[in-house]
Amino acid sequence: MNWRETFRTATDAVRAHRLRSLLTMLGIVIGISSVILTVGLGQGAQDKVKDQISALGSNLLIVSPGSSTSSSGVRGGFGSSTTLTLQDAQSIGDRAVVPDADKVAPVSSGSASLTAGQTNWTTSVVGTTAAWPEVRARSVSEGRFFTSAEVTSAANVVVLGADTASELFATPQSPVGQQVSVDGTPLTVIGVLASSGSSSTGSSEDDQAILPISAQKRLTGSTTSAVSTIYVEATSGSTLSAAYQEINALLLNAHGVTASTADFSISTQDSLVETANSTNKTLTVLLGGIAAISLLVGGIGVMNIMLVSVTERIREIGLRKALGATPAVIRRQFLVEASLLGLCGGVIGVVIGYVGSFVLPSLIDQPVSLSTLATCAALGTSLALGIGFGVYPASRAARLTPIDALRSE
Repeated sequence: MNWRETFRTATDAVRAHRLRSLLTMLGIVIGISSVILTVGLGQGAQDKVKDQISALGSNLLIVSPGSSTSSSGVRGGFGSSTTLTLQDAQSIGDRAVVPDADKVAPVSSGSASLTAGQTNWTTSVVGTTAAWPEVRARSVSEGRFFTSAEVTSAANVVVLGADTASELFATPQSPVGQQVSVDGTPLTVIGVLASSGSSSTGSSEDDQAILPISAQKRLTGSTTSAVSTIYVEATSGSTLSAAYQEINALLLNAHGVTASTADFSISTQDSLVETANSTNKTLTVLLGGIAAISLLVGGIGVMNIMLVSVTERIREIGLRKALGATPAVIRRQFLVEASLLGLCGGVIGVVIGYVGSFVLPSLIDQPVSLSTLATCAALGTSLALGIGFGVYPASRAARLTPIDALRSE
């Protein structure tokens, strides 16, 4: 019997018991579809995290102040101190001191209520410099961003986030050129930021008002040069580590502290991505383990049905052997049947997985990212399950002697 005849006979055997074959494949179908969706959800979560981190800017270093300690000894969290200043940002921006830092954008943030006519909206008010959109990889959809001259002169201008603009102004009305006020101080809207489509650190990147840092400090009554964050863009991805070391050495020296008593922290995109993805990977492995159990159950089902098939077809096996079929041919026959059950279950599972990848995002607000590699691996696993769990039944069939098989009732 050649391979063509073997596949035809195996297909006929599977089709002869359609319901039984379908129920046998059910465990593999559930397992494969679960694996496809689990890997897709994990990859989708990682892609979402990367998109959110990328929204911060490219080749970005984030310098944050350390923690504060009150007079009663209560310690605040990281970022609660006021150890970073505009002078620190200027020093970092000096290419002679930090040659691998390209652009620097200090940020001083707070919350305030903006009023436009009869409408008001409370949002994050961010004071920064003209380099902010380049460092943070943001663009303006309407109007323009403020200039260095406007920062120097503390001009009363503001650039609104997309969500902030939509809350303060009716949709047909362009915010550019309109007036908003903060605590009675009028500000002219000169631009609207393009939507970033993501959120970092829990607050929306599209709900904020960006002012020249000098104007923001005047509005808040701040008399210090303290800033809440300093964003630094390295010259390239390959110099990110060097820029990190240079900034760290500069601030340690400027603040008169050591590495163990540092009053600041520096984080990179890579560290943020790694931290966020570690949780996603753990959940993916956990869910993948559960899916693997389903695959194991499906494989056992294939073995069980193949053993039943061997028992039912003892006389057929005996007749074939009497006509000259070798044990290898009989073994191959049952292995091909088991492989078909596994492969068909895998194909159905992949189809269900792909259908689920289109349905799930709208139900759980979580992207599902499918990969060709994961799909091929799933199909290979289902085929391997069919072969692996079909070896024992096939070997049992091959060991039957013709005389014993023909005597069987």
